[in-house]
Amino acid sequence: MRSEIKVGLQPKYAEVEAPFAIERALVGEHPAIVKLRALVERVAPTEVTVLITGESGTGKEVVAQAIHSLSPRCNQPFVPVNCAAIPHDLLESEMFGHERGAFTGAAGSRHGLLTTADRGTIFLDEIGEMPGALQAKLLRVLEDGAVRPVGADRATRVNVRVIAASNVDLGAAVAKGTFREDLFYRLQVVPIVIAPVCERRSDIPLLTEHFLEQIRDRTPGREIAISREAMVAMWSYDWPGNVRELENMVERLAIMCEGSIVDTSILPENMVASARPATPPIAVKLKDGGLNLNNLVRELEGRLINDALKQTGGNKQAAARLLGLKRTTFSAKLRRCGVIAPASLDESEED
Repeated sequence: MRSEIKVGLQPKYAEVEAPFAIERALVGEHPAIVKLRALVERVAPTEVTVLITGESGTGKEVVAQAIHSLSPRCNQPFVPVNCAAIPHDLLESEMFGHERGAFTGAAGSRHGLLTTADRGTIFLDEIGEMPGALQAKLLRVLEDGAVRPVGADRATRVNVRVIAASNVDLGAAVAKGTFREDLFYRLQVVPIVIAPVCERRSDIPLLTEHFLEQIRDRTPGREIAISREAMVAMWSYDWPGNVRELENMVERLAIMCEGSIVDTSILPENMVASARPATPPIAVKLKDGGLNLNNLVRELEGRLINDALKQTGGNKQAAARLLGLKRTTFSAKLRRCGVIAPASLDESEED
């Protein structure tokens, strides 16, 4: 699947490879991404509207494309629209179309993006940027499929699935009165939340290798690997731009690397510095009110597991050896801490 699809004023269609492999689109083994893939596979065959939320760069359009690609509409158009990128005074015409003479410059009739997406899927990114009047028209589409072009006397019917996305809290926007409450509930029949990269650090090595593989496919014969020290630095970095920032960084490192190994010398200074964070000590002094020993032990285990994984560049078998644990014991602790999906480990051994 090609995820680098941008939409300006003209729609572009998603190019979907067959058969579609969701593991190649939504890469990771962390429990959050495993649950995300399961939810996408469950909701894709249905016709319900979906509201995807997550920070910028987490891959909301990729999730929307995955839903479309696994749905019965997969052979029909997938039309992504960035509601924040189109001027408000043009957005209604772009989405609903217009009749000749509807406004200055309308020399002829034109179909809107909703009509273009008929029998397929339309993805409305940054839905919170949509003006209030247009929200009401979109609600009509969701309720009865009626699309009324600007300047038209009558509405036409379309059969289109709507997937929306936002990187802001639409519930808060409803409370402020900037987003229609009825539209909000109509959109989030199935809400999907995408976790930021900093909450699933264990997937950073997998994502990095995935993007390196894409580079190798584009440039046959070019073999690039990440050194353990560089991977530790990338693991420790918070990635505020999420998967998009990570993908761009891997592309940058591949260009800047003069040999075949990416080391810390070509990493940004702030990324190298983040590999040595000051970890606050765990308070172990018994207070008058007591403490929760189980939570304290779990916190310490989680920190040690993360430290071991950082030292080994994400190598789980090596991390288990550093902690003096068998793989099954290590797997159980990972499951409890929610650091890495247990399915990523070989659990065939017995303690």
